[in-house]
Order: sequence, then C-alpha cells, then structure tokens
Amino acid sequence: MPKEVDFLSQEIFSRYGIVKRARGCFLYTAKGVRLTDMYQEGGRAILGWEGSSAFTMFKNTMNRGVTGSFETGFAYRTKKAVQELFESKREVFFYSGHKTALKASLLFSKTGTNHYRPWSSSPINWKDCDSIIFVPPFPWAQDLYIVAVKPELVSSIAPELLPEQTTIPAPMHAGLARSIYDLITALEERQEKNFFIYDTVLTKYWERKGPYLFPKVPENEYKKFILHCLDLGIVISPFYNEPSIVPFGADAGNFTGLKNNPFVF
Repeated sequence: MPKEVDFLSQEIFSRYGIVKRARGCFLYTAKGVRLTDMYQEGGRAILGWEGSSAFTMFKNTMNRGVTGSFETGFAYRTKKAVQELFESKREVFFYSGHKTALKASLLFSKTGTNHYRPWSSSPINWKDCDSIIFVPPFPWAQDLYIVAVKPELVSSIAPELLPEQTTIPAPMHAGLARSIYDLITALEERQEKNFFIYDTVLTKYWERKGPYLFPKVPENEYKKFILHCLDLGIVISPFYNEPSIVPFGADAGNFTGLKNNPFVF
C-alpha cells in the first residue's frame, strides 16, 4: 500500500474507527459517522462502493469454484469490454502499480500513450490512441492498471522486454468486465450537470475538470488540507497529483462543514 494511502487510512481510523460499510460515495464508520468519499480509491469506486452488478458477477463466479490458475475464458470478457469502451480492437495487459503500467505502455508507444479518465474534458479520440492506461472502475483495494494497446503494435515488442503482468483470477476478471460495461452505461447517464452543483464550495480549493478536482491548495499545505477535510467528514485524495472526485449521489449538505469552516491558505 502506498504510504499516502496508508496515512489516509490511519487518519480515518484514529478519528472514526473502522469502516464498517461503504455504499455509493459514502463510508460508514464504527463511530456512527458517515464520511463523504472524494478519493474513491483513485477512481476505482467512481461508480459507487457497492459495485452493483460487478460484485454480483464476482461472487457468482467465485461460487462456481473457478478460482484456480487454469484457463477459464474470463480474461477474454475483460478484453471485449475494453474494446467496447474504446470502440477499437485492443490487446490488454494488467499491471500492479502505475510506474509498471507506464513502463509497459511506453514500450508500445512513446508518443501515443494516454491516460483515460471517464468524463474528462480531453479532446482525445481514444480510438486513435496507440496505447491507453486506465484504472478499472472496480472498487477493490488493489493497485491495478490496465494497458490497452493496438494489436499491430504488440508484435513489435519482444515479450521478454515487457514487465511481468499481474495474474488476475477468474472472479476478478468477471467483476472487471462487468464494471467496464457498467461504466459504458454510466457515461451516457452522468453529465456536467451532475458535477458542477457543488462548485460554489469546491472551486475555492480545486480546479474542476468534469468530475475531477485538481488542488489549488499549495502542495506544502496539502497534507494539512487533507486533515482539515477529514475533520469535517470529507475524504479527499491523499496524493497531491491525483485528483479528488466529485461525489456522485451526495448533496450540498455534505459540504456545509467545509463552507462554514474554510481552510485558509
């Protein structure tokens, strides 16, 4: 676990005890406090912590006992979901950690590597990208990244030059594939009107691009800002260069504490 995530976890625990339940954009703690989650596991919980149909697929596959190291066909489902998301043929690779994923992606294309964030305002035509790095929208505490590459580029790289991939068991693949299809649906349902409604409070501290919030707070003050928000029941990204996310399903009342107790910087 990255030290920043461990820091955030320990600070939540010291204030509110263990997290007993997570639903939507909220964390429910042992001390009866509901926290508004704007970190969302770096985007893995952007569709909600309960995982909806993705968790159902995960549990159903696990109950079938296909949890071994044998071929099950579920990896192909994830590949098909990725291809549908980017509307293009893709080979997919799975890596633990952003640095490893970036290293692999740059082997395929130094100039055509892009990071995908759903609902971002980027003008990129994803179908044309040689290689795409993205976080799957499956709410799991694993530093998993997917690299989606144009098939014709894969044969140009000797397999031994690529970093070793992370092994994904069948139940996880079932959940990943379903979460990507859920994302495709959500891309049509969530719009700008769902993201700007908290701007009167949030844009004092962040620059918003779609649902993503990039800090205006200076980097040397950011740790204090994390703790200030946490004291007010708001969980933000523990990484300065990794955006917080507008919490879909929250309401203006969730930010009353921050409005009434501003952070001075």
